[in-house]
Amino acid sequence: MALITISRSVGSGGDKIAKRVAKDLNLELYDDSSLQESAVKMGVPVDELNRLDEKAPGLFDRMLSKKPEVYLDMMEAVVYDIAHQGKGVILGHGSQILLRDFDCALHVRVHSTGPSRLKYIMEQRGIGKDAAEKFIRKSDSQQKGFFQFAFRLDWNDPSLYDLIINTEKMGIDSAVALITEAAQSENVLACSLKAVDAMERMSQEKKVEAALLKNDINLILLNIEVPEIGVAHISGSVYSTGEIEKMSQIVKDVDGISEVKNDTVPMPASV
Repeated sequence: MALITISRSVGSGGDKIAKRVAKDLNLELYDDSSLQESAVKMGVPVDELNRLDEKAPGLFDRMLSKKPEVYLDMMEAVVYDIAHQGKGVILGHGSQILLRDFDCALHVRVHSTGPSRLKYIMEQRGIGKDAAEKFIRKSDSQQKGFFQFAFRLDWNDPSLYDLIINTEKMGIDSAVALITEAAQSENVLACSLKAVDAMERMSQEKKVEAALLKNDINLILLNIEVPEIGVAHISGSVYSTGEIEKMSQIVKDVDGISEVKNDTVPMPASV
């Protein structure tokens, strides 16, 4: 088995590379479409799928709605659920950060900085040089914004990746061969049961957080853990005893959760 995350700059050919790597290794490719399908199964409305792309929500979205956090939790739950399977090729969506402590994952960054990137965009989108340059700048800015909003990290940090490939020099074919060979090394293929179990628990934890956010439960004073698969533990403070009962019912309805331990306490009334 092999689990690979591929992060790519627009115009680098990363999408093509991911498809070919998945085909060559006989692995499932989790791209935008399949990730969104999984998110829908977890409860994300179909008409809101456009929010699942790699861009930070606008200022008013952050100020007036909890939705960006809900969708981020949902997407993280999807990525952890895939990791629990121990194999596949995940394209983008912060998977290299979410799974950075998952020892049996290979994290790849595909980028291009030269004329080939510009040419790729011009041919792919049928636009001129000026429009292509504008498109690249906008895409880079959106991806940077997404990472800052979601993870408070720089997506260009080389420590996030095991392998960084510049397709301007390597080309698509060499990049595919390099990733395929690296993915079949013993260190990547060896995936402990403990690591797989952790991914499932983290997936369930994110589902619980998303469910509470969707129901207007403020998570700031709460601590949510899934110490074992199927068991959710909530602790911290809430504003009323009614909220405690409400939370327990919400979490009980989360797929995969069979037991809820709710140790939250109501905040003391102000004097």
